[in-house]
Amino acid sequence: MTTSAAPARTADTGKDTAVSAGAFVAGSDAPETPQVKVGFMALTDCASIVMAHELGFDRQHGVTIVPTREASWARLRDKLVAGELAYAQALYGLPYGVHLGISGPRTDMAVLMTLNHNGQGLSIARSLADQGATDLNGLAALIRRERRTFTFAQTFPTGTHAMWLYYWLASAGIHPMADVRAIVVPPTRMVGFVRDGSVDGFSAGEPWNHRGIMDGVTVHGAASQDIWKDHPEKVLACTAAQVRDCPNTTRAVMAAVLQASRWIDASPANRLRMAETIAGSAYVNTSVDAISERIQGHYQDGMGRHWQDPNHLHFFNEGFVNFPCLSDGMWFMTQFRRWGLLKQHPDYLGVATQINQVALYRDVAGALGIATPTDDMRSDTLIDGTVWNGREPARYADAFAIRAATVQPADAALPA
Repeated sequence: MTTSAAPARTADTGKDTAVSAGAFVAGSDAPETPQVKVGFMALTDCASIVMAHELGFDRQHGVTIVPTREASWARLRDKLVAGELAYAQALYGLPYGVHLGISGPRTDMAVLMTLNHNGQGLSIARSLADQGATDLNGLAALIRRERRTFTFAQTFPTGTHAMWLYYWLASAGIHPMADVRAIVVPPTRMVGFVRDGSVDGFSAGEPWNHRGIMDGVTVHGAASQDIWKDHPEKVLACTAAQVRDCPNTTRAVMAAVLQASRWIDASPANRLRMAETIAGSAYVNTSVDAISERIQGHYQDGMGRHWQDPNHLHFFNEGFVNFPCLSDGMWFMTQFRRWGLLKQHPDYLGVATQINQVALYRDVAGALGIATPTDDMRSDTLIDGTVWNGREPARYADAFAIRAATVQPADAALPA
């Protein structure tokens, strides 16, 4: 069973703490750049960036966010590093991979805040479900008895979806690099790759798991929150140089996105309005119902079972979501080491402290009256029963029975 222990949080002020229009824009606090491109992918969890612009939270802070849709995580990464994007929605492991030089040219990166917890999925081709692979145990049994290579897609070598896929399969005794083949596919193309038989399943963000079920192409294998309840997922990221050179712009963008995160989680009506907005052709470009069901926790498996998942996608959760917890970043590095993306153990805490802008986040959240944890670490139990708390990360990484035997090329098979 997966559990999550949130760190203690400081008390809320109990009053309306929205920053008034004009905050951070007077005198020397004015944003250095009044208009910034913020990259995103066509995923449900781009919502706080989109709504920060659509609801005008950005203009309240003297900056205009220009949401810029990208076709793949690789292109988003390249534009972010090159300065074509000032900030971006990013897979948690993406800026860590760039910072460590294992996913593109090494560049100092910054994680400003976490955008969401939970809400990703692992989908299985309906053709496999017809052969008994209706859950992880059934899939593992089919992989062991069939004499062929099964192929699964994830979205980026150092990204969250790769880590959820690998961890999920390994928890059932399937080695994700020896027993199956994993390839990189942009999230919007996942359902098509299953439909044409190129892959047997995938790990991706919503709405593409639910879209596959609606289209009769896939069935539900697992939700990412089944692997790790309240896991970190996407982040607001930029280069370290952007934080250094444009500190006021960075604060303004963070404040706007943080306000949007709070707004989304404030009511079911706000969530539905968000779904209607991001479903549009400029953003996710899908039907509203492909988004609206799972953001309310309404899940189905494509085989007749329906349920309410209380641990669905959250954008704020009283501020618990958004704090850039150091142990979250450290966990991804333990998995990079586990799967051979790192040749040796990094300075786990040192690197996380460099990347995650904890002090800056506390400052911005404090100005908005949003509570922040008193501890930079948290403790969680994952699907295989292992406890992750940020302590002894090298020992944690080395303790897994299923792990890579050799160093893997991080950028292999990345689409253009």
